[in-house]
Amino acid sequence: MVKPVIAIVGRPNVGKSTIFNRIVGERISIVEDVPGVTRDRIYSSGEWLSHDFNIIDTGGIDIGDEPFLEQIRQQAEIAMDEADVIIFLTNGREGVTPADEEVAKILYKTKKPVILGVNKIDNPEMRDQIYDFYTLGFGEPIPISGSHGLGIGDLLDAAAKYFPKTEETEYADDVIKFSLIGRPNVGKSSLVNAILGEERVIVSHIAGTTRDAIDTPYTYNGQKYSIIDTAGIRKKGKVYETTEKYSVLRALRAIERSDVVLVVLNAEEGIIEQDKKIAGYAHEAGRAVVIVVNKWDAVEKDEKTMKEFEQKIRDHFLFLDYAPIVFLSAKTKKRIHTLLPMINLASQNHSMRVETSVLNDIIMDAVAMNPTPTDKGKRLKIFYATQVSVKPPTFVIFVNEPELLHFSYERFLENRIRDAFGFEGTPIKIFARERK
Repeated sequence: MVKPVIAIVGRPNVGKSTIFNRIVGERISIVEDVPGVTRDRIYSSGEWLSHDFNIIDTGGIDIGDEPFLEQIRQQAEIAMDEADVIIFLTNGREGVTPADEEVAKILYKTKKPVILGVNKIDNPEMRDQIYDFYTLGFGEPIPISGSHGLGIGDLLDAAAKYFPKTEETEYADDVIKFSLIGRPNVGKSSLVNAILGEERVIVSHIAGTTRDAIDTPYTYNGQKYSIIDTAGIRKKGKVYETTEKYSVLRALRAIERSDVVLVVLNAEEGIIEQDKKIAGYAHEAGRAVVIVVNKWDAVEKDEKTMKEFEQKIRDHFLFLDYAPIVFLSAKTKKRIHTLLPMINLASQNHSMRVETSVLNDIIMDAVAMNPTPTDKGKRLKIFYATQVSVKPPTFVIFVNEPELLHFSYERFLENRIRDAFGFEGTPIKIFARERK
């Protein structure tokens, strides 16, 4: 299901990031603790009264040396373009400022619903200070306190009223849904056209030609597919060129609807940090992944080039060590025939179930090969394991004390499971539960 998007907009120093962290429910760190993944966190997921949503913090956008009001305008424009609901945040201690009025003028132009939040109202005696904010023209201001967590529920109640009720496209179980994600201009649309064999998607050298996700049904050798082509950057212009990280938000929407995600890299440009950030979301979402190196025709090659490039990918994408790598050229269609078999394999493994008896034989053999660890005199005891779900394959291991299953030993068990069953192209999840 595609989640609605909330954007938090406002001038600097009104507490946008504090409110963002409150809504997400944690302090978002800059460095992700998954090996090989680092990224700025200006977007995350939240939940309120059974509503799941994505939320973006425009305060995390680095516009560079643009003038103050120009920065505000650009941030607001991004929010207007990407969000379903906008939270316009102000500072109750400072009252209505000219900068607030500038933001309001920009937001008047959007057809998106705007919720006005007045931050830093830390106690009831300060509530009289919100009345001036009616002059901004967005209805009743909602008093909140980011530092104390007051009024956040009221803010989300107001936002949730405007969440769109979208009808999801229903696909039969035998349809493989896959999306293409990556930085602008890595050749996603060209790759879709190469797969389809016709010019179905507009292709341009200008980053961001594709405007929205497009579902394209396709059948090959009796297998049905639905291809979801995501936009790289929607608008042309400096603001989008300097905020490439926002391509991830659109990628998130496509990832949520996919079985398999193609992480598309540009062979000419090599690997940059943004590639890892985008790929990290497919991994965290538990989707099957195939890494596609496009524009391979443009690279000068010898007999070692492919092997060396593959090693670079493995070094940079440590968290995607299970993902197969395909080298191809959408332009010349060279090696394009290798892609769909990999998509099929990843999809099959993503929905694979293994027999409980065979799984437990593998686990017990692993324990015999490498005994369970001890901590403070206590040894981990593994009683049995079972697979509880697919997409991705998820296993529960029943033990005496879950905290004794350290990350390194969990990784060892995952590797033994992969050795036995393959699972190429899909993450697998392992949870420890105490046997009652």
